Amino acid sequence: MAELLHREVFTRQVRAPESGGRIPGTKLEVRWDPLTGHTARLVSGADTPLVPGVHTPAGPADPVADLASRTRADCPFCPERIGAGTPRFPESIARDGRIRRGAAVVFPNLVAYSQHASVGIYDAAAHLLRLRDLQRRLVADNLTAQVDFLRRITSEDPDAAWTMLNANHLPPSGSSLFHPHTQAGAQPVPTTMQRLLADCPVDRVRDYVETERRTGVRWLGGTGRVSWMTSFAPLGPAELRAFVHGVGTLERLADADIAELAAGLVMAFRLYDELGFSSFNLAMYGAPTPGYQLNLRLVARSSLTPYYRSDATHLERLHWEAAVDISPEALARQCAGRFANL
Repeated sequence: MAELLHREVFTRQVRAPESGGRIPGTKLEVRWDPLTGHTARLVSGADTPLVPGVHTPAGPADPVADLASRTRADCPFCPERIGAGTPRFPESIARDGRIRRGAAVVFPNLVAYSQHASVGIYDAAAHLLRLRDLQRRLVADNLTAQVDFLRRITSEDPDAAWTMLNANHLPPSGSSLFHPHTQAGAQPVPTTMQRLLADCPVDRVRDYVETERRTGVRWLGGTGRVSWMTSFAPLGPAELRAFVHGVGTLERLADADIAELAAGLVMAFRLYDELGFSSFNLAMYGAPTPGYQLNLRLVARSSLTPYYRSDATHLERLHWEAAVDISPEALARQCAGRFANL
C-alpha cells in the first residue's frame, strides 16, 4: 500500500420502514492495517462520544460476582487446590516445579497451545479480579514470572524462539476457567499474526509509530521505551496497541520494560472498567527477526448478561475482519491524556 493509513468510505441508500423512523448504518468505513494489511470495518455511529458505563449489564444482578461464586468451589487455581491440582515443570526448568514472583504462580498449561506453554495466576487467593482490581504490582509480578519462564525455556531450547504472552480474562473472552490468569508460549514456528508482523518491514513499523505520534489523533503517549495508541484498523472493540522499542522477544524484556508495560496495561484496564467492560483479550507478539519491535494488542469483550451474545461473529471468525462500533478516534478522546503520565 502506498498510503500508510489507508481508508475508504462507502455509503448506501435505504428507504425507511412503513412505520417510519431513521435508518442507521448508511455509511461504512473500511480501514487497512498499516502493518499486516488486514481490513477492519467501522460501522455508522462508531465515532459518537463514548459514554462511561454504557457496556455495564443492565439490572440489579451482578453476573460476574454470581459466576465467581458458582465456580470457586471446584477451581483448580484457588489456594486449597493449586498445589495438588496443577502440573509442574521438569526440574531443569524449575526445581520445585513452579515459578513464583510475589503472589504470581506460573506452571505448565495442561493444553499444549504451544510447544512450551504456561499458565500464570495473578494470585491464587483472588478468584475474582475485576479490571479495577488489576493493580500494578499484580500485573508486573505476573509478567515478570512469565518472562522468567520464557527465559528458562529459550535457554534450554533455543529453537523455541517465537515467544508470546496472552490473556483471556473471564468467560466472554474465551477463557475456560474463571480464575484470572495469563498464558505464555514458546515454539519454533510463529502464529499467523506473529508471521505477518515479523514480515512487515522494520522501517514501516517505525513510520507507523512516528506517524501516529506526529498526528496525535490516536496517539496516547510514550513511557520510555513503550509507545501506546489506539489501533487504526482494530481487530476488536476498543483496541489499544503498544510497541516496545529496542526489544524483539519477551524473554529480553528488562525489569524497567515490564514495569512500563504493567503501568500502561493497568491504565487500559481502568479505561475499560470505566466504559463498563469486564472482559478482555491480550496478546503480546515476540519474534526473533532482526529489528523487530515487540508489540501487543488489547481488545475489550462483551460483558456477561442474562442473555449473553458473543461479540465474535462470522466476520471475526471466518473473514478475520472486525466490525466495530467504537472508532479509534473516539476511544483516544476518551483516554484524555491519561497515558501521557504513567
